Amino acid sequence: MFKFSFIYIGSFCLVLSILSFFNILYSYYFEIFNNIEVYTYTLIISLIFSSLFFLKKNQYKKITIYEKIISVVLGYFILPLIISVPYYFGLNYMTFIDSYFEAVSGFTSTGFSIFENVKHLDQSLLLWRSTSQWFGGLYFLISILFLIDIYDENYKKILTNFISLDITEIIKQSAKIIFVYMCITLGLFLIYKIINLRSFDAFNLAMTVISSGGFLIVNNITEVLQSNFQIYVFSLSMLVSFFSILLPYNILFLKKKDLLVFTEDYYLLVYFISLVAIFFIFFNQHSNFSITLFSLISTISNIGFSFDVLNKSNFVFLILVIIGGSLVSTSSGLRFFKIFILTKFSFNELVSHSKPKHVFLNKVLFSKVKIDIEDIKKYFFNLIIFILSLTLLIFLLTLFNIEFDNAFKLGILTLMNTVNSSLYGLENTNFVEFSASLKSTLIFFMIVGRIEFISILILIKKFVFKN
Repeated sequence: MFKFSFIYIGSFCLVLSILSFFNILYSYYFEIFNNIEVYTYTLIISLIFSSLFFLKKNQYKKITIYEKIISVVLGYFILPLIISVPYYFGLNYMTFIDSYFEAVSGFTSTGFSIFENVKHLDQSLLLWRSTSQWFGGLYFLISILFLIDIYDENYKKILTNFISLDITEIIKQSAKIIFVYMCITLGLFLIYKIINLRSFDAFNLAMTVISSGGFLIVNNITEVLQSNFQIYVFSLSMLVSFFSILLPYNILFLKKKDLLVFTEDYYLLVYFISLVAIFFIFFNQHSNFSITLFSLISTISNIGFSFDVLNKSNFVFLILVIIGGSLVSTSSGLRFFKIFILTKFSFNELVSHSKPKHVFLNKVLFSKVKIDIEDIKKYFFNLIIFILSLTLLIFLLTLFNIEFDNAFKLGILTLMNTVNSSLYGLENTNFVEFSASLKSTLIFFMIVGRIEFISILILIKKFVFKN
């Protein structure tokens, strides 16, 4: 079981070694020599692990769902160890737990940071932070495809266009995701250049936005976005981590008979337009809609960037963070489509009891997707596990003398992998002052938040309640 896990992780180490090599080239080109040695260490370590990818891989044609889940989970713990090398060896004041905290925060696209002032970091390290987010977003997308067996049949059709679930097909679809992911990253970079962002800022922000990450290369987003036009364009660009990552590919190359794959994105569009209308009417703070739109999109995409304005809608934004976006996106959350289907099913059940003579079909409007009771059970268990995880995390945070209000907010943001900011009233949170035990707790739950909640239930059923 664990042999395959190392092969799976080794394949991603190969990508990480390439990213390390590019960081070395960048440092040489711009004569940033102080950290080249630590990136070389990272390159060597990742190459050693990547060699496992080529060992006896033909033996693993049939892999159980438990092996797949364990492989993905181990990746979230092991890969950040390699990512943390430049932090730990490049900065003398960084402890191991601080370095690992920063690495996990980047890899899970959360954005909690040990650094109070990123201007003290050299450009190569800022680039490495953004790279860790980009790499983590890619790992998350491939993991979704890798764990496709745990999703319901309708979602498989929406996600994969009726593909089979053998390893060969998963590799083929993974290559498509990687291609689309890189193309969107390049597209974001070009868009940011068009709105007159400097190349370094544009490149780092492109890697951050595509991954739904929370790291910035400045202390405040206002240092980069200074005009309403830039704010509007950047706001709309953040939607790439809200809608399906395959939406551009499907629009360009999909045949008309495959319109089922657009079902989720259609509902997400209706949801987004409705939110824009509501926020324009009720939450347009200071009559500056550009800031309001920025805050809204930053929240629903689980990025969390904000402008330093007085915000009285913390609770509303926290609810939107929990809802999230598309299943095949780098955003977190419980996923809007699942919540919509669960709500529709619950409403139908209530009406059927009040009007037993009426027949209500559990069918998604404007599509052929029918709601199966087994799928409803999965969505319900996801919700229950999230509530239990949040309750446990809040309890643990209060034990570390964090006020309940802040513990509640921080708990949601941790599980939803969203950066703490003024949108949620946590902009003054200082992670440096947290104890090693508290940081370790947040590390664990950041990883829990990035793993599909139903996968946790499957592992519990396998190893805790096994016959």
